[in-house]
Amino acid sequence: MQQGQRPAGVKNEAFPEKTMIFGLFRKKNNNQAIVDRQYAVLTAAARMPEIYERLNVPDTVMGRFEMLSIAMILFFRRTRSSATSGQEIAQEIVDAFFQDIDYSIRELGIGDNSVPKRMKKLAGMFYGRLEAYSKAMDTGDTEALALALTRNIYPESPVPADMSGLAHWMMAAEAHLSALAEEEIATGSATLPPVAHSPVARPPVA
Repeated sequence: MQQGQRPAGVKNEAFPEKTMIFGLFRKKNNNQAIVDRQYAVLTAAARMPEIYERLNVPDTVMGRFEMLSIAMILFFRRTRSSATSGQEIAQEIVDAFFQDIDYSIRELGIGDNSVPKRMKKLAGMFYGRLEAYSKAMDTGDTEALALALTRNIYPESPVPADMSGLAHWMMAAEAHLSALAEEEIATGSATLPPVAHSPVARPPVA
């Protein structure tokens, strides 16, 4: 079962210090070049072949949505302690993520009347994942994080998938981002770490 959904524009209780409002399609400010550079790095990291080959993430449309969401969540969490400029960059990156989703939905031929409903659903899924993953990561609970990943990535599988590898990578990615200097955040140069070598995970049996 997927994590609880939250409509866009509602305060995220996992981040009480700020209200997450997706300013979708708003005019970008002078951070555009920085946002474009950082967004490209994050999306490339979410598409690393090793993630799908070794961490039990399905190489499907929804599997890639899950990984892109994780990349956005990791970066958003890092910028909680950044200066205002860093938080603005993070918000614009999340906005760019949803703009891409909107574009992809329209490219699939979905009617204009259905797009807002689908976007609202996907935004709710993102909020739910942000809260569930943040709760586990804030307490360093890798097991709880793996369980949350299983519920979201394999919601209908009768056999639980082993998402411990992805959970450990997320914890390592958070530590990696935390160690980055603020200059790297402000210039859109933050990176995510590669996937450590580990045995290939076995997908659940349908």
